[in-house]
Amino acid sequence: MTAHPGPVAPARGALRPVGTHQVRFTGGFWGQRQAVNGTATIEHCKFWLDRLGWTGNFRDPDASLRRRGREFSDSEVYKLAEAASWETGRPGGTDHRELLAELTALAAGAQAADGYLHTAYGRPGQPERYSDANFGHDLYCAGHLLQAAVAAARTGAAPELLQVACRVADHVCERFADEGFDGHPEVEPGLVELYRLTGERRYLDMAAKFIERRGHRSLPEHEFGWRYFQDDTPIRDAEVFGGHAVRALYLACGAVDVAVETGDDELLAAVVRQFGRTLARRTYITGGMGSRHLDEAFGDDFALPPDRAYSETCAGVATVMLAHRLLLATGDSGYGDIVERVLHNVIAAAVADDGRSFFYAHTLHQRTRAEVPSAEHEQLRFGGGQRAPWFEVSCCLTNVARLTASLGTYFVTEDDEGVQIHQYAPMTVEAAGLRLEVETAYPEDGTVTVTVVEAPAAERTIALRVPDWAGGGQHVERRVFAAGEQLRLELPVRPRWTFPDPRVDAVRGCAAVEVGPVVMCAESIDQEDGVDLDELQVDTSVAPENGAVKGRAIRPVELAWPYRDRTTTTERPEPIVVPLVPYHRWARRGASAMRVWLPTTPS
Repeated sequence: MTAHPGPVAPARGALRPVGTHQVRFTGGFWGQRQAVNGTATIEHCKFWLDRLGWTGNFRDPDASLRRRGREFSDSEVYKLAEAASWETGRPGGTDHRELLAELTALAAGAQAADGYLHTAYGRPGQPERYSDANFGHDLYCAGHLLQAAVAAARTGAAPELLQVACRVADHVCERFADEGFDGHPEVEPGLVELYRLTGERRYLDMAAKFIERRGHRSLPEHEFGWRYFQDDTPIRDAEVFGGHAVRALYLACGAVDVAVETGDDELLAAVVRQFGRTLARRTYITGGMGSRHLDEAFGDDFALPPDRAYSETCAGVATVMLAHRLLLATGDSGYGDIVERVLHNVIAAAVADDGRSFFYAHTLHQRTRAEVPSAEHEQLRFGGGQRAPWFEVSCCLTNVARLTASLGTYFVTEDDEGVQIHQYAPMTVEAAGLRLEVETAYPEDGTVTVTVVEAPAAERTIALRVPDWAGGGQHVERRVFAAGEQLRLELPVRPRWTFPDPRVDAVRGCAAVEVGPVVMCAESIDQEDGVDLDELQVDTSVAPENGAVKGRAIRPVELAWPYRDRTTTTERPEPIVVPLVPYHRWARRGASAMRVWLPTTPS
């Protein structure tokens, strides 16, 4: 079996992906984050995996009673391996081959003779393999291993991991040939990606079977309901994403992969339909997905309370993965808008500047000044509050790490005609016979300059996405380009008011401010003394400027009963200036309250 370094393009689709070696960030907003990820974050993840014994689970097969972590903790080791692979393979990345050799040896050493690999099940004293279809995560962990192995093989960073993964995939194909699936989708995209790399058709066929088996209420009944596990409605029949947000998004990624590889236009159209309605009715202004803390799930249409926004970081990663898959499949540049929104407002917010703490959930309204967690202790909770160094459920940091390490592949695509640039950063691009240099201070500034460094003696197309907030569409130029030519895109990056659909009851009568792709927020640390964020009203008749808006602080009359026949307030006599900061910058200066949606002054 031969590995194929570089990208392995889907069988069909309007656009082709590029490999990590084809895009190199040269600084800027994302270049700095990628550098921190490659050094601090990957190292930080390994430290905690070792400290808590999650890697140790692989070393001690007889210590079933001493196993550490939740049943899905193996997946964090695999996501770390994927992140380290992409980071090692990208131009200018940190070399993590030593770490990858260690992780590969751990996986290989814990693998059963028949290929099964999961440290929480099947050993002496442990539950039987696949004994918990809803929450066992056997196949979920396998999926992350497959994706890690594909990354390791494509980059050449740890090709030996591919043999471990193929044995896992062969076992899965044999064990689930006729029935069954996992309560947490993830193995589906892993199998398709492994198929693309190896050409083993049974991996694709198995992924397709898993997709079709869902939706018939065949998993054991649970108090969360079948929708939570993506088993209440066949994916072809659903109209919108529901249930557990990450599960829904991973399943959709797998469905797109299967649809593209098998030519199943009906399946692809179903995902397009569901994602479209989800974006229109169940998505936060930041691009965040999931409004229910109890079951980490989507709420009903327009049920988007800002102070209870769950918007898990992993759901943000999965949204980027799905939108990019649909971009490749359809060529619709609008999916690049979704990637941009999530990247700048969820992914950019998730990780601290030093790369060593992170948000699990992303509230849009922090009412109290949350305590800053200790850098020395694991956080048992996993929703709301400040960034923490680690959580009992720490799926998010390793997920962001693998996305960030491979981020260049989401910025650019190619086809037979030329290059499409969907996201903007200082970077070099080599695709479709072109070598380009992109210069920009985006998102702080809207000027994007593309310089042609090398070009073939044939016509090529260079397409630049125009974000929806700047009019939408693409700026396209096609000709025989010469070295030294420049293309310039001027995007109107300036503050603007944004108003919610009136059906979003929780923020009716409110407004938010956006600057280019960046959502802004008011943070308590910046306000005048004595100004409570919950007492603010802003004047939307005055355009926001210089990182601030005009408003006033309403002081309600304190009564024994908080309801009355009319509004009774005491207003400050003078308007106040309400400073704003990018949402992705909040909670980086200590404990603070924060809100994105600001009540407006009466008209």
